Amino acid sequence: MNEDVVRHYDKLIDENNDPVCDPKPLKAYMDKWDGSDFISKLNLNKQSSVFEIGVGTGRLAVRVAPLCGSFCGIDISPKTINRAKENLKEYDNVSLIYGDFLAYSFTCSFNVIYSSLTFMHIKDKQAAIDKVASLLSDGGKFVLSVDKNQDEYIDTGENKIRVHPDNPNIISACIKNTGMIIEDIFETEFAYVFCAKQ
Repeated sequence: MNEDVVRHYDKLIDENNDPVCDPKPLKAYMDKWDGSDFISKLNLNKQSSVFEIGVGTGRLAVRVAPLCGSFCGIDISPKTINRAKENLKEYDNVSLIYGDFLAYSFTCSFNVIYSSLTFMHIKDKQAAIDKVASLLSDGGKFVLSVDKNQDEYIDTGENKIRVHPDNPNIISACIKNTGMIIEDIFETEFAYVFCAKQ
């Protein structure tokens, strides 16, 4: 687990930085990575079992949980997970895990797995996508939004953390290596979005 990343996101919570509570202009800005087109690609229904890698404070989960049968999210920041529990408390179909996606042992599979702006914190892209494939049920869907920005650091002025930029060609190759089929790749203003099927 990357302690710098954990400290970064814990500190954001300490500063009361919670995207779920952002005003409309900021929410619209974040949609440039994973807006309504991203959500629609999940093809959700009340039978869907959904898993989010990097759930954060629940920015996407508050939109996804009402559309599916069961929702599970994981995040490496304990303070972020605690905030997500508060933000999602009205939904009885939600379970949240404090842990490292690559290290956590899961006991179930999912119909839909998605992630946005999280893979930049994962160095071994192939290992992460292999794990996604292992957790998807037959015919399951994987939707991934990766930042177009290729900078190796996130610099907020007060804090600087190292990231592992996502090269779209490498992400495509990693997905194909698992045997998943890429059904669509599209661009938003700030991201590449990959839609794959198990």
